[in-house]
Amino acid sequence: MTDALEPSADRPQRQLVPPRFGLSAKLLLLTIPLVMIAEVLIYVPSIANFRVNRLNDRLAAANTAALVLNAAPSGMVPDSLAREILNSVGARAVAIKTGKQRRLLAIADMPPAIDHDVDMRNMTAWSAIMDAFEVMLETGNQAIRVIGPAPGNNGQYLEVVIDELPLRQSMYRFSRNLLLLSLVISTLTAALVYLALHYLFVRPMRRLTANLVAYHADPESPERIIPPSDRGDEIGVAERELSDMQRDLVSMLHQKSRLAALGLAVSKINHDLRNLLASSQLISDQLAHVPDPRVQRFAPKLVRSLERAIAFCQSTLSYGRAQEAAPDRRMIAIEPIVNEVRESAGLAADSSIVWVNAMERGLTIDADPDQLFRVLLNLVRNAAQALASDSVSPTVTKQIRVTGRREGSVAIIEVSDTGPGVPKKAREHLFEPFQGSSRDGGTGLGLVIAAELVRAHGGEMHLVEGTIGATFQISIPDRPVQLHSPRPERIRA
Repeated sequence: MTDALEPSADRPQRQLVPPRFGLSAKLLLLTIPLVMIAEVLIYVPSIANFRVNRLNDRLAAANTAALVLNAAPSGMVPDSLAREILNSVGARAVAIKTGKQRRLLAIADMPPAIDHDVDMRNMTAWSAIMDAFEVMLETGNQAIRVIGPAPGNNGQYLEVVIDELPLRQSMYRFSRNLLLLSLVISTLTAALVYLALHYLFVRPMRRLTANLVAYHADPESPERIIPPSDRGDEIGVAERELSDMQRDLVSMLHQKSRLAALGLAVSKINHDLRNLLASSQLISDQLAHVPDPRVQRFAPKLVRSLERAIAFCQSTLSYGRAQEAAPDRRMIAIEPIVNEVRESAGLAADSSIVWVNAMERGLTIDADPDQLFRVLLNLVRNAAQALASDSVSPTVTKQIRVTGRREGSVAIIEVSDTGPGVPKKAREHLFEPFQGSSRDGGTGLGLVIAAELVRAHGGEMHLVEGTIGATFQISIPDRPVQLHSPRPERIRA
């Protein structure tokens, strides 16, 4: 029975093997695409804005040139000077248009056709992005006509014809520089994010995982309980809850191991004990034929005790299986059972413990007599053992008092003593096996069995607070009466 609870030596010890794709790898794989998406989101508006700024710079330079060319008398600007002005602007031609009239201020190497028109007056963000990528994907040196407001903004606008190739080359250089800078910044950002998440989440999760694997290998070892950290977040709460759960499981497994060991020992003793009791029963049967009056007086009690002892042996392990047998309830007088409990507990008239029977006259109870006898015997023996301990003051009168009364359909029985009472530590686990005993060597099973038998009757048992010594109260209600309507008879006229 203990093999199922104790860790087997042949069980393969599990070790924490790093998974193929652990949390660190998944975190890294998640961080890289997120950083790349952030770079794309930064690059797209940046390259579009770079192109717009370059075109605005050309328009600004053309505005300055237009002021110079427009101020000179017509035809007074030499061609060489006009070419130098256009070269400084980076344009092939500059013109001012008012309404439908266009006046060419300067021209040099005018292309045969204009490939693209860019109107800076009504450009949107989306069109700027699309035009920027269209320029970068093209090849060759197309001619672009850029249209913008003229100097003075008096209804005029300025037209500048420039080459696309220099603009494309500058956009490539800007993209390369932005890419290098973004890689440096994104690498540092990704490293910081990775280290922060690794420290905050991955390391604690690895610690929890390693502890769970180690605890599974030896769940009964208190050394495998995880020491919780001082974190105040959800991981700290998980560590503390896991530590409390493991501590409760260790205590429960120790308790189950003791129960299993006890069951194994009792099952071995039970076999030989039943044989001895069977032999004693045969001898007691022979005593029933002895004519001695004293033998005739005590022989029935001895036979009854042996029969009850044999029945107890046959049901010794019933607590370890599932539950006690269902009670065979019937209305019985309780006073004879109380007197039999006194004799079985060894509390005769010459005992040092005073016995007080304060039962109501003729009190009956709806219960199984054998199970009720076991309940009262456990309580009385516990009281007698408490009074026999060294903690009882010599000036205190050692007394066990059994009272019984009826409150409506509920029978109430109280067993009290003048002993030291139940310690606070034992009260916390009063009806738990191996936990509720207050004396050395006690198993704590008596109260557990008694409470289980009382619950089987639909009643309850509890410790009464504020009394001298210890007082246990048992409440057992009567079974509901089944009402059957009488069979209707034919009414004769």
